[in-house]
Amino acid sequence: MQALDWAIVLIYMAATLALGVYLSRRASGSLEDFFVSGRSLPWWLAGTSMAATTFSIDTPLYIANVVGNRGIAGNWEWWAFGIGHVVLIYVFARLWRRSAIVTDAELIEVRYGGKPAAVLRGFKAFLFAVPINCIGIGYVMLAAVKVVGALGIWEGFGFAPDERIWGMDPKLLTVIGVSVLVLLYAGFAGLWGVVTTDFFQFFLALFGAIAVAWFAISSDEIGGLRGLVDQAQAATEFDVLSFIPLEFGADNWLSIGWSAFAGISASTFFAYVFVQWWTFRRSDGGGEFIQRLAASKDEAEAEKAAWFFNIMHYVVRTWPWVLVALAAVVLYPDLEDRDLGYPKLMLDFLPVGILGLVVASLVAAFMSTVSTLINWGASYLTNDLYGRFIRPDATQQQLVAAGRIATVLITALGAVAAFFATDIARVFRLVIAIGTGPGIVLILRWFWWRINAWAEFAAMAAGFLVGVFTTLVPVLTISDFGVRLMVITAITTVVWVMVMVLTPPESEETLNRFYRAVRPGGPGWKRQQAQTGLLPAQSLKHDLQRTSAAVLLLFGLMFGVGALLLLRWDVALWMALLTALGAAGLWLLKRRSAASA
Repeated sequence: MQALDWAIVLIYMAATLALGVYLSRRASGSLEDFFVSGRSLPWWLAGTSMAATTFSIDTPLYIANVVGNRGIAGNWEWWAFGIGHVVLIYVFARLWRRSAIVTDAELIEVRYGGKPAAVLRGFKAFLFAVPINCIGIGYVMLAAVKVVGALGIWEGFGFAPDERIWGMDPKLLTVIGVSVLVLLYAGFAGLWGVVTTDFFQFFLALFGAIAVAWFAISSDEIGGLRGLVDQAQAATEFDVLSFIPLEFGADNWLSIGWSAFAGISASTFFAYVFVQWWTFRRSDGGGEFIQRLAASKDEAEAEKAAWFFNIMHYVVRTWPWVLVALAAVVLYPDLEDRDLGYPKLMLDFLPVGILGLVVASLVAAFMSTVSTLINWGASYLTNDLYGRFIRPDATQQQLVAAGRIATVLITALGAVAAFFATDIARVFRLVIAIGTGPGIVLILRWFWWRINAWAEFAAMAAGFLVGVFTTLVPVLTISDFGVRLMVITAITTVVWVMVMVLTPPESEETLNRFYRAVRPGGPGWKRQQAQTGLLPAQSLKHDLQRTSAAVLLLFGLMFGVGALLLLRWDVALWMALLTALGAAGLWLLKRRSAASA
């Protein structure tokens, strides 16, 4: 890092903080202004913010770890969520916007009634805002700490690598520094500031990933894409380039065996594709995404935002990360901590000025994600705990002030989690494990009247506890990640079904109120349709058909782009056909819908 690099980073940070302070005026009027931008976001801003939220400083480090240890196919750990995100486009985006909530926890007292709903809302708000959210913030901050260490920032100021700085551990001082930075930014801005800066931060972060890939791959050591493909395959004992962990017989394409992948068992891959996306706590959207859909101008804008996010997140952004990870495999075959492949490539191959821009891009990625998580967690504490139970008569200005105080608390707890965390990929799996189990209940509550508050409460509590005990407790730890996810799902399902059967359903008044507000489709609300005289505002059958076609389109595009970059022309051709099939299906369904309207 030279003087020019530092100047670029500092100018970027100052500009972002200034923009956050400027936009703070738009976040001070009311609770909705602070947490859902007055419900006025256009689709392109909401969708870009959703994409920026999932692109943090930890992400390229995590991908480098996954590809280095498990190959490209290891990315199914997060690619599998693409199925659920397509479901979000056509099934849930409009439902969430019609519900007119500030947080997804608020939906609980729309869907359920009485004291159980109030208890569930408070429990979910605390669970998501504090343990789950702060663990997420912690692993993002951990990545920032690793980047600071890899870039030798403290050494640049004259400190030895292991020297205590002003009497403090360097990791502790780094955590404090990044926490204060984000606190200033998120505390001022509210959601308006978060999503506006997200727009610039996303494209800067994307530029950074592309720049690292370009300079590393075009170096003499690698020699372009062909050199990358050949050397990456030769550097590993497994098929590092395969998109799925299956290998096909050379003489008979029907001869299929399980590839010798490090860290990907058959059960784990099965769990990724067929279980994880619908059993995870974000099966019907996820808190940060719901916040943006609820903030969209209308239902159509919410659906467009969800589509834009999917394209940016899976099709555009996947491959710069993967290419950089493959370059790290080739150039640093003996690297013990694979998380550090990305920052090492930055230091070794980026020229002065470009290095500053890429470091600024990592700062942008970090700030966009952590500011979102802080704002999201604070929305639970403010809207669903303070405003609901502690000060239900609070004025809008008092609620905004409480929201800013909540950002301080969430930031501090996230910093504590970051200080004790050590491995990014391990913490990512912990986040998945403790969030697995309740997903099917979250889906069914929209479409089946019989789901009640106690069933959702049981699913959330059981999933969290079983996830903790099968991941962190040495006696009960299940090493195979796929088996672990299926065990958590099975136990959680047994628990919530038993609880639902043993507790009474919601009252007709509560069910009719929810149906009037949201008007979901499907056969689960026939009695409410008859009692209210209102037809569904959704054709569930049509939406599921569109979802199926869109899944083919999205994954065809994603793997088609990857196949072209990795010079796999046969795979690219098959993916082009898959993409065309998905696009044709969506077009035919749109025509059929227009003809029947």
